[in-house]
This record gives sequence, C-alpha cells and structure tokens, in this order.
Amino acid sequence: MTETDNESFEELFKAEKTKKIKHLTPGQKIKATIVGINDETTFLDVGGKSEGVLQSSEIRDGEGNFIHQMGDAIEVYFLQAKASEQLFTTSIGSGASSAHLEEAFRSAIPVEGFVKAEIKGGFEITLGGNVRGFCPFSQMGLRRVEDASKEYLETHMKFQITRFEENGRNIVLSARAIQEAERAEMRDKLQETLEEGQTIEGVVSSIREFGAFVDIGGIDGLIPISEIGWSRVENVEEYFTVGQKVQAVIKKLDWEKDRISLSYKETQADPWDEAVNLFPEGTTHMGTVARLAQFGAFVTLAPGIDGLVHISKLGSGRRINHPREVLEEGQNIDVKVDTIDLAEKRISLVPADYVSAEAEQDKERGEYKSFISKGKKKKSSNELGSLGALLKAKMAEKDK
Repeated sequence: MTETDNESFEELFKAEKTKKIKHLTPGQKIKATIVGINDETTFLDVGGKSEGVLQSSEIRDGEGNFIHQMGDAIEVYFLQAKASEQLFTTSIGSGASSAHLEEAFRSAIPVEGFVKAEIKGGFEITLGGNVRGFCPFSQMGLRRVEDASKEYLETHMKFQITRFEENGRNIVLSARAIQEAERAEMRDKLQETLEEGQTIEGVVSSIREFGAFVDIGGIDGLIPISEIGWSRVENVEEYFTVGQKVQAVIKKLDWEKDRISLSYKETQADPWDEAVNLFPEGTTHMGTVARLAQFGAFVTLAPGIDGLVHISKLGSGRRINHPREVLEEGQNIDVKVDTIDLAEKRISLVPADYVSAEAEQDKERGEYKSFISKGKKKKSSNELGSLGALLKAKMAEKDK
C-alpha cells in the first residue's frame, strides 16, 4: 500500500468517524434526498448513518405515477426509529388508525383528510378512512371565501390535529395552521430573493375598495388603487378579478410588518413620456372634466394625462366660489396648455377663450390709444377746416 493510499484511507476514516448521527424527535420536519425507489419503499438520505425510508405510495399521484425521482429533495416528518432504519412520512395517510392519529397530534404531524360535509360551524372531515374530525370555518384556509361549500367540499386536504380527546372520538382540525407554516417557509425564501424595483408575477387573491391583494408565493402584496393605472381609477373590479395572474413592480418592502407595496401601472408605458410632444404649450385641445375640487377642475386630455384649470381662470371674468358653478364632471371643454412640468407631471390649463388680466389691460390700453388717436385726427381736421373758411372770407372781401 502506497503512502498516498494510506492518506486517502485515513481521510475516509476520519470523515466517517466525524459523521454525526442525527437524533430526531417524532414529528420533526427535515429535508431529505431520494436515493432509491421501488414499488413499496422509497429510500432517503437524511444526512446520518441510518437510512431513512418512506412508503412509496406517499409520492404517487392519483393515477399511481411517481411525482418524484432519484435525487429529488423532499420534506418529510420523522415517525420513529426501527432497527437500522428511520421511518418518515410526508403526512399521516388515509389508512391511519386512531393510534397513528394520536401520534400525529402529539408530534404535530400533518394528516390527510377528506372534506365530507358542511355542518354547523364548519366541515366534517374524514380521517383514516372512517375516523371523523371537525374543522371550523375559520380554520379551513388563510382567506375567507365567498362559497365555502363550493371551494372545499369533496376535496382532499392536509390538516393539523389541534385537539384529540376521548380516544379519537373528538378530533378538531386546522388546515390554516398547515398553510401558515408553509407560507412562513416560503416567506423566508422570498426575503432572500425579493428587492425593490423588481418585477414579479402573482395571483390576485382578494379585491378591496382601496386596492388589490396579490399572492406572490408566500406572502401577499398590495396594489393600492393609486398604483393601478396612470389615469384615475374609481373601481378596482374594472381592472382585476380574483385568480387573475398579474405582473407588478415592487415599490416597497417592509418585512417587519409583512407589507409589500406593489405597482401595476409601472408595468405599463408611461403616457407622460409623450406628453410634451402631444400637448406643447400654447396648443388648444378638447378635454373632459374628470374631477372638481375647491381650487379648480382636473381635465383629462388623454388616458393617464390630466391637467388643472385653476378656479381663478374660470367664470369668464366673474368671481366664483367653486368650479361646480360653471362646470360639471364628464363635461367636454376646450382648453389651452398654459405650462407643462414633466418632472412633476403637471399641466396647467386655461379655457380656450380665457383672456388674462394682463392681456385684458393691454387690450384696453390699445383701445384707449386708438380712441385718443382718432380724436386728435378729428380735431386737427376741424381746425384746418375753420382756418380755410376764414381765409376764404378774407379773399371775398378784397374782391369787393
């Protein structure tokens, strides 16, 4: 044996010697790697000397096909150690007995249940084939649903047993507890990957008057009504439906309060990019009165582009107390672009027939000058006429 062989052997021996045996407690959740599969048993690498085993039926779909393969990492719960094997499960299945269900209760291992019927206060859940459990409405999911029967009846779900009494004759369940734990894990993963300014994809989970909540896989983000469109949005339901897939830009992340602010409008073209070309200063356009405020009227020139007509520019020269005295929402009005500020996204408008006080004064000055000028010309003409008549009379007297 060479010196190199001796060194290799010693390294292997040390690695094997230092390999720690994992001491697991029933119900403990770990991540394992599939290292072997046959019809009945799936073998797992759980990071220790002992081998982990899992019933292959737990990784088959409804048609009997395997949903995992060699090398896949899966999350499992430790049941018990038996000889040199460690038994694991993804959840307590339909063939479970009351004893297994009691162990699932003590070890907080998920159980599979079939939502059989809606009863007073919740649903009747069938466990282990013939064991009856109860899940309150509030514990069926993370969110309130409109039609609970349609959503849950005759479906298979995972539950956590929150109460196990009278040898299994009184079992209370919670699907929400399982879902909250899953979301907490997904949230931790998202915290490592999400950042402000990033565009993400999610599913609209609920709609409120103030915006839409979007499930982005572990936590909900909110698209406020002000971030739905570039133009003013009155009704959120005109833009979104529950279950709709949407893309949004992350505006703000607040992990301490579990708040994520999203923007839907920032995934769309900003109409203000072309505003200076479409509405240059001094040009006249027809707009629609979108909103009246104490200080003026907001006029929509194009979708997403509103301008303001200040109250001082309304009233055709007379003083008014509120724009509603001369305008109403939805009314079309011809306006002229007075000034445009792209940085602040503001356009100042005036009515197309508006004449400023300065312009009015200039007009009056012009009219006055014209009047004075005409008066002088007339006076000069009259004076010349009188002198001519006098000279003519003088000449007539000489002829006599």
